[in-house]
Amino acid sequence: MKNIPIYTITAVALVTGLLAGAQAMAQDSAKVLGTFKDWEVHSFQEGGGKVCNMFSKPTGSEGDYTQRGDVYMFVTNRPSEGIKDEFSVQIGYTFKTAAPAYAIVGNTKFELYTQEDFAWLHVDKNQKALIRAMRGGSKITVEGISSHGTKTKDEFSLSGFTASHNMISSACKS
Repeated sequence: MKNIPIYTITAVALVTGLLAGAQAMAQDSAKVLGTFKDWEVHSFQEGGGKVCNMFSKPTGSEGDYTQRGDVYMFVTNRPSEGIKDEFSVQIGYTFKTAAPAYAIVGNTKFELYTQEDFAWLHVDKNQKALIRAMRGGSKITVEGISSHGTKTKDEFSLSGFTASHNMISSACKS
């Protein structure tokens, strides 16, 4: 199993902090580039390089759980590190060890690898196909299994995805 990339943890922590109301941090290190329907775009400096990410919250969630944390979907660009269109999901619970999750757009299912409470598409596999599907789709569903065996399904709107993706692509060019 791959380790969680530190840059993803940092980006997720920053965005989660912003969403949780960490106003001082937002004013000092992140800039909101825009909100496009169900997606928001941010940029910030980290380790001498510019980072741009876009994120959304689910429009619907299913699962027999009693407690769950925040759920977000991200696409991140880090041009100084050669990273473009990194797809990830913070799921709000710890995934079952070695159990994959799935991102589904239309009739296409993409396997995600999981670690702790995050899931990623393998960067070297299907990245362009997933982004292309998201740009052309109306919704994306993420299915996963918690460490307690609870199956979940989260649906995210793709309304505003293309405009947000265009924004991170132009603001953080490779």
